[in-house]
Amino acid sequence: MALGDLMSSRFSQSSASLSNQLDECSLNNEDRDWSSTRNVETASSGYTGTVVVGFGGGAVSNAITPTSMVYLPQTIVLCELRHDSFEDSVPSGPSDSGLVSKWRPRERMKTGCVALVLCLNISVDPPDVIKISPCARMECWIDPFTMAPRKALETIGETLNQQYERWQPRARYKISLDPTVDEVKKLCTTCRKYAKTERVLFHYNGHGVPKPTTNGEIWLFNKSYTQYIPLPISDLDSWLKTPSIYVFDCSAAGLIVNAFMEQLQDWPSSSSSAPTTRDCILLAACEAQQTLPQSAEFPADVFTSCLTTPIKMALRWFCTRSLLRESLDYSLIDRIPGRQTDRKTLLGELNWIFTAVTDTIAWNVLPHELFQRLFRQDLLVASLFRNFLLAERILRSANCSPVSYPLLPPTHQHHMWDAWDMAAEICLSQLPTLVEDPSAEFQPSPFFTEQLTAFEVWLDHGSEDKKPPEQLPIVLQVLLSQCHRFRALVLLGRFLDMGPWAVDLALSVGIFPYVLKLLQTTTPELRQILVFIWTKILALDKSCQVDLVKDGGHTYFIRFLDSVEAYPEQRAMAAFVLAVIVDGHRRGQEACIEAGLVHLCLKYLQSSISNDAQTEPLFLQWLCLCLGKLWEDFLEAQIIALQADAPAILRPLLAEPQPEVRAAAVFALGSVLDVGFNTSRDTVGDEDNDDDEKFRAEVTIVNSLLGAISDGSPLVRAEVAIALSRFAFGHNKNLKSVAAAYCKSLSNSVLSSLPAFVFKSSSSGYTTPTHYVSQGSMVSSVVSPLMRVGADVQSVVRDGRVCSSSPHVTAGVLHGSPLSDDSSQHSDSGVLHDGVSNGVLSHTRPEALDNALYSQCILAMFTLAKDPSPRVSGLGHRVLLTIGIEQVVARSGKSKPGGVRAGESTSNPSPSLAGLARSSSWFDMNGGAHLPLTFRTPPVSPPQASYLRGGGLRRVCSLELRPHLMSSPDSGLADPRLASPGGLGVSERSFLPQSTIYNWSCGHFSKPLLSSSDEGVDIISRREEREKLALEQITKCQHSSTSKLHNQIASWDTKFETGAKTALLQPFAPVVIASDENERIRVWNYEEATLLNCFDNHEYPDKGISKLCLLNELDESLLLVASSDGNVRIWKDYTSKNQQKLVTAFSAIQGLRPGLRSVNAVVDWQQQSGILYASGEISSIMAWDLDKEQFMNSVPSSSDCYISALAASQVHGGQFAAGFVDGSVRLFDIRTPEMLVALSRPHVQRVERVVGIGFQPGLEPAKIVSASQAGDIQFLDMRRFGDAYLTIDAHRGSLTALAVHRHAPLISSGSANKLIKVFNLEGDQLGSIRYYPTFMAQKIGYVSCLAFHPYEVLLAAGAADACVSLYADEVPQPR
Repeated sequence: MALGDLMSSRFSQSSASLSNQLDECSLNNEDRDWSSTRNVETASSGYTGTVVVGFGGGAVSNAITPTSMVYLPQTIVLCELRHDSFEDSVPSGPSDSGLVSKWRPRERMKTGCVALVLCLNISVDPPDVIKISPCARMECWIDPFTMAPRKALETIGETLNQQYERWQPRARYKISLDPTVDEVKKLCTTCRKYAKTERVLFHYNGHGVPKPTTNGEIWLFNKSYTQYIPLPISDLDSWLKTPSIYVFDCSAAGLIVNAFMEQLQDWPSSSSSAPTTRDCILLAACEAQQTLPQSAEFPADVFTSCLTTPIKMALRWFCTRSLLRESLDYSLIDRIPGRQTDRKTLLGELNWIFTAVTDTIAWNVLPHELFQRLFRQDLLVASLFRNFLLAERILRSANCSPVSYPLLPPTHQHHMWDAWDMAAEICLSQLPTLVEDPSAEFQPSPFFTEQLTAFEVWLDHGSEDKKPPEQLPIVLQVLLSQCHRFRALVLLGRFLDMGPWAVDLALSVGIFPYVLKLLQTTTPELRQILVFIWTKILALDKSCQVDLVKDGGHTYFIRFLDSVEAYPEQRAMAAFVLAVIVDGHRRGQEACIEAGLVHLCLKYLQSSISNDAQTEPLFLQWLCLCLGKLWEDFLEAQIIALQADAPAILRPLLAEPQPEVRAAAVFALGSVLDVGFNTSRDTVGDEDNDDDEKFRAEVTIVNSLLGAISDGSPLVRAEVAIALSRFAFGHNKNLKSVAAAYCKSLSNSVLSSLPAFVFKSSSSGYTTPTHYVSQGSMVSSVVSPLMRVGADVQSVVRDGRVCSSSPHVTAGVLHGSPLSDDSSQHSDSGVLHDGVSNGVLSHTRPEALDNALYSQCILAMFTLAKDPSPRVSGLGHRVLLTIGIEQVVARSGKSKPGGVRAGESTSNPSPSLAGLARSSSWFDMNGGAHLPLTFRTPPVSPPQASYLRGGGLRRVCSLELRPHLMSSPDSGLADPRLASPGGLGVSERSFLPQSTIYNWSCGHFSKPLLSSSDEGVDIISRREEREKLALEQITKCQHSSTSKLHNQIASWDTKFETGAKTALLQPFAPVVIASDENERIRVWNYEEATLLNCFDNHEYPDKGISKLCLLNELDESLLLVASSDGNVRIWKDYTSKNQQKLVTAFSAIQGLRPGLRSVNAVVDWQQQSGILYASGEISSIMAWDLDKEQFMNSVPSSSDCYISALAASQVHGGQFAAGFVDGSVRLFDIRTPEMLVALSRPHVQRVERVVGIGFQPGLEPAKIVSASQAGDIQFLDMRRFGDAYLTIDAHRGSLTALAVHRHAPLISSGSANKLIKVFNLEGDQLGSIRYYPTFMAQKIGYVSCLAFHPYEVLLAAGAADACVSLYADEVPQPR
C-alpha cells in the first residue's frame, strides 16, 4: 500500500475515519496515487498532454482542442528543484545543530535521592494557626487522630514514601520525622552524597510548625520538642547543592520562594558560580500571604495529595461538582479497578488521559525551552509539574494560588480541563458496575478518538502562520496505544510533511523516543508510515543517526529497502534514511557494512539496468547517494565496492535521463576514489597487487568521469569537478609531474618569441599570463593533441632522464604552483628539483597510471575551469589549484587606456605559431586581460626575486616536484605552508570542494510530499488564462494578411555601444529584450517606456551573441541566451531589476577544432519537443533535450559547408531546417532514421550565405522561407525536391535580417540600406519602413535584427546604432 493511500485526507476534503484508513490497506496496485502523481523533482519535468494531473489524483482539463494544442506546447522544462538558485546558494542538508536540534534536551536528568521531611507534631497545633471545626485532618489520606501520634507519624511517612515511589521507584528515599536542624543537615548531605550529580528532591511538610519567616526560614524542632528552630533557606540550599527540587507544603510557602529568588539575585556577589549554573526548582503550596485551606472537603495536605495521588484527588474534587455527586459513593473512588500502568483498565485509562491533558496544557502554555526542562528532562520532575497543574486548579477553587520557580503562567482555566472533566465523568459512570461485577467489560473513553479528530480538522485547515495544533502532545500519548497507533502515525506524518517548523514542534513535544521505540515493532502496516516519518525527521536533523545506530534502527530500514513489495518511492525514503545514518558517521558506516548494505544497493542498481522497465529515478538516485555516503572516506567500504565491481555497475547510470540520477552516480563513483591514496608511496608485497587493482579501478572511474564532462546539467558537471578534485588530490604528484615536464620543455627563446603572451602585474604582486581555455571545448575533440603531449611526457621521463623534446605549450597557466617560487631560483638549469636528482626523475614505484590519462584529466580540469556555469567554473579552478595551477580563465575588464578592449589581443599571433596553437588546444592564443580567480583561494607565497627582467616575464613554468605524502607539508595548493604544523594548521583535505548533490537531494524530502501547494493551482490557472488569450490572438493573426506595420508605436535607444544584435518580444507583457555583441542584455517596457533590467550574460572576455529565445512562454518564461561560442545560459526573473538568476548553463556545441575562439554558433529552441538545436562551424547539428539536460543526438549536416541559419518548427516536434553558407537549405527530422528529409539549393543566382530561415505559419510541415545575403527570399515546399515555388528579390545584395511570423501570413526582411519590407506569403509587398534620421540628426545604422511578436502583429527591429523600434498596424490599447 502506497503512502499516498495511507494519507487519505490528502486526496479528500472530508476527514476519513480510522476504519476507512484501515480498509485502504487492501487497495491494490491500480489504486495507488503516490507513484502516479510523482513529484516533479524526481522525474522528468513537464506535462505532455491536454490534461494536467493534480496531486489529488484528479484531472484538470485545459479544454484545448486537438488543433489548438499544436500551437500551445504543453512541455515545460527547467523548473525543477535543481534550477532554483543553483548558482547563488549552497544547499544545506540535514542539520545536526540549529533550529531543529534544539528539541534535544541538553542532558537527561534523573532524581537520584528523595528527602521527605515531615514536621507534623501531631496533637500540638502551631501557635500562629487557628483551626476551624470541622477541620481538614487527612495527611496522605490517613487521619492521624485514629492512632497514636508516633504511630500516625510513622504511617504517614511510610505512605508518603510509597506515593512518591509510584513516580520514581529507583530513587533512594530518606524519611525524617519531626527532625532537628542537625538531623536535616545530615539528611541533606547524605542525599547529596548518594545522588552525586543527580537531582535531589526535598519535600517539606510544615503543618505542625509555624509559617515560614519573611526571611525565608522554615521551622524545625529542638531535641526535646520544646522549641521551634528556624532553618534559613540558604543553609538548606548549601547542603543540598544543585541540581535540586524543593516541595514546600505549608502556609505562606510563597515566602520561601521569594527568599530563594532574592538569594539567586545575590548569588554572583556571594559565590563564584553564576546564577545560570543553579539548577533549582521550587514548588510551594500557596503565596506568601495565604493560608492553606482548612475545609473538611480537602485533606490537610491537599497540595501533597495533588502532587503524589493526582487521580484520587482530582476525582474526589470533581465528584463534589459533578452531576454524579448524588448517585456516586465517594468510597468507590478508592476501589477503582486496574493499575495506573495498564491503559486497558479504568485506572490506567484515567491516568493516561490525565497525563495527556496536563501535557497538552503545559505544551500550549509554556515556552518550549521551559517545557523541555520541566516536562521532558526528568521523569519525576515532569510528573510533579503535571500534578502541579492540577494542584493549581484545585487550590485556586479554595482561594489559594500555588507558586513555582520557574514561574508558570495560570493554567487553572484552560479549556482542556473541560475535556478531562468529561472523560472523568464517563469513566466514573461505569465505576459502580465495574466494582460490582469484576467480569464486566470496560468501555474506553472516546477522549483520544475525539482529540485525534480535532487534530485532523486542524491539519485540513492549519498552516505555519496559524496557531499550532494543541493536540500534538495527545498524538504522542496515543502512540502508546495499539488501537489508536496507526491513525495517530498517519496524522503525525501529515503534520510533519507541512515543513521544518512542524518537525521542530513534534520533536520538541517529545515524539523522538516514541518513534525510535516503534522501530522495534514488526507490524507490517506501520512500516511505510514509519519510514516516512523518519524521512521527515532526518531531512532536518542529522544528529538522530547516532540514536538509530545505537538502537539498531538501521536494520529496520535495510529490511524495508530489501522489500520488493514496497513501492520504489518509499524504498527511496529508506535509502535516504540510510544515507543520513552513514553520512560522516563512521559507526553508522561500519554497522551498515556489516548488514550488507553495499551489496544490497548494488543488487538493485544492477537489476534496474538489466530491467527494461523504467525504474523510479528517485530510488536510483538515493541508492547511488547512499552508496556514495557509505564508502565516502572509508577505505574498507571502498575495497568492498571495488571487489563488487561497483564502478562497472554505476557507469551505465551516467546515461540516465534524470540529471539527479546522473549526478548521484558521479558522486558515488567519485567517492570510491580514496583521497588519501598516493601513487608514490612505498609499498611492498601483496600491497602492490592491491594497488594495481586499485589503479585499474581508478582508470575505469576516471574514464567514466571524463565521459560526463560535457553533460548538459551543471549539477552533474559540478560533481565531476568534485570527483576529479579527489582524484587530483590522491594523484597530486603524478599530475604535477606531467604538467611540469610539459612546461619545462619550453625554452626561454620560445617564450620570448611569443608576441601574444602579455603579462600584467596582478594585485598580489605577481606577473600573470593572460591565457585561458577556449570555451566550449569538448574533451574528446582535443584529447589527441594532449595525448601526444602525454606521449612526449613519457619520453621525457623514459629511462629516468629528463629531456626537452615535448611540444610547445603556453607555460603561463602553470603560474602559481606552490613549488614555483623555490624552483625559480634555479630555473635556468632546466632541471626538476627534489623530485629529480642529477637529472634523474625519482619514482619510488612504476608510474601508476598512463600519462595520457593524466593529460586528459588536466584537459578536463581546464574545460571545467572555463565552464559557462560560474559554480562549475569555480570548482574547476579549485581542482587546478590542487595540482598547483593557479589562474586560467580571463575575465572581462574595463577598456584599456591604449584603446584595446578587454578580451581583445594586443597583437596577432605569428603565422609561424600555427603549430603551437594546434598542439595546445586548451589555450586561447589571443587572450589579453587580467586573470583573477573566481573563487576564494589560500594566500600565495611571496615571490622570490627571479624574473626575466628583459622581457618583463617571470619564469612561471619552472616547477619543483616533491614527494606528495599525506604527512608532507606540501598540500598541493597555492601555499604549501597552509598544511604545515607551523602554518595555519588547516587540513589539506579541507580545501577540497564538497559535493552538493547530496544536500540538493535532501531538499526534496524537506518539502511537502503529500499535498499540493497553492502555487500549483495558481500556475494552472495562469496557464489557462494565457492559453485562452493566445488562442484569441492566434485567430486574429491568421486573418492579418494585409497588415502593413506602418505605425511606429515605440522607439528605444538601448545605448549599446555596438548596436542591437538580437531582439525578442515577450508574449504576455509589453516587454522587449535586446542584446548587443558584447552580450549586454537590456529589458524594456515599451508601453511605459521604462528600463526594467540590465545585466551581462557572463564575465568572460570572449563576447558574441547568437540568439535570444523564450522557454516556457505560456508559463513562467525563461530567457535563453546563446553565445556565438556555443555556450548557452538560461535566466529566470530577468525582468526584475538585479533579480535575474542563472537557471542553467552548458556548452551546446561540442567537438570544437583546436584553436578556435568562436564557432559562430546558430541555435533555435523547439518548445513542442523540448529540444534545443545548435550548430555553427562544425559538421553536425547537436540536439539537446533540455528536459533531461542531456545531449540527445548529433545530426550530420551532410555538407562540407557550415550552417549559417537554423530554424526549428514550433508545430512539428523534431523537425528543423538549416541554411548553409553555400546557399543550400536542408530539412531534418530527428524522428526519422536517416534524419535528413530534403535538400534544396534555392539561392542559385548569386550563391551567398543563408541569412535567415523559418517555417511558414500553419500546420504544413515542409513549407520554408529562406533568405540569403544576396537579397533574395525563397519560398520552398521541401516535399517537392526542386526549385522554390516563389522568389522575392527583396534587397539587392544587402539583406541582413529575416523574420517569419509564427501564426500570421507575414514575413519581414531588413537590409543594410536601413529599409524594412513586409510581405505576405503570396509574395506581395504589404509595406516598407525606411529608417529616418532622428530629431537630433543622428543617422541610424543598418537593420541588424527583426523579431515578430509570437501572438500579435507586432514587429521589433534593431539597428546597428543601438535603436530598437516597434511597429504595428495600429497603436494598441494599453494593457
